[in-house]
Amino acid sequence: MTQNKAVESARAKEVVRLLKKRYAASKCSLNYSNPHELLVATILSAQCTDHRVNQVSSGLFKKYSSIEAFAFANLNELSKDIYSCGYHNQKAKSIQGSSLAILNDYEGEVPQTMEELIKLPGVGRKTANCILGECFNIPSMVIDTHMIRIMNLLQFTASKNPKIIELDLMDIFDKRDWVKLTHMIIDHGRVICIARHPKCDQCVLHEQCPSALQ
Repeated sequence: MTQNKAVESARAKEVVRLLKKRYAASKCSLNYSNPHELLVATILSAQCTDHRVNQVSSGLFKKYSSIEAFAFANLNELSKDIYSCGYHNQKAKSIQGSSLAILNDYEGEVPQTMEELIKLPGVGRKTANCILGECFNIPSMVIDTHMIRIMNLLQFTASKNPKIIELDLMDIFDKRDWVKLTHMIIDHGRVICIARHPKCDQCVLHEQCPSALQ
């Protein structure tokens, strides 16, 4: 390990320690009871708040209580059911298409590898990583807008590309912390490191953040 990487890994470890003290209860904010429900909820969450998704999915998962129900749903009706989540027509196609693919190609079981998941309609690395980490306990890192912004502020990455950021962070942070880290950073971004009005004076990471010290 190079000296620079050793220093960054030590700083990353301290960041995780501080976040765990402040956000010990952080967890996935999407409501789900099985991997397919999480897949649907994550598709719905694109350009939509998790709060809104949870409001919609509560009734949605009662109406469509199985993968088959989503796969063979009336597409126009499904689109109307998720209208308030935005981009409802495309999301309905993605939900139905991925459900059909799971039935036809994976014997009705949500696949457990990145390679297989991203082949599903509407599923990218963000959704795949969410499912892998939450449902299958496979170390993974979800790179959302909070992660992009805050990890750039912390200068653990200099990229805005989610895949590059994912690889940068996986090289620095302990894999045992990957899943939890995402949830803690999201909570931190919502209450303290707010994009337009950061509360640096209340931030537990103040001394570890080069952007705050400038």
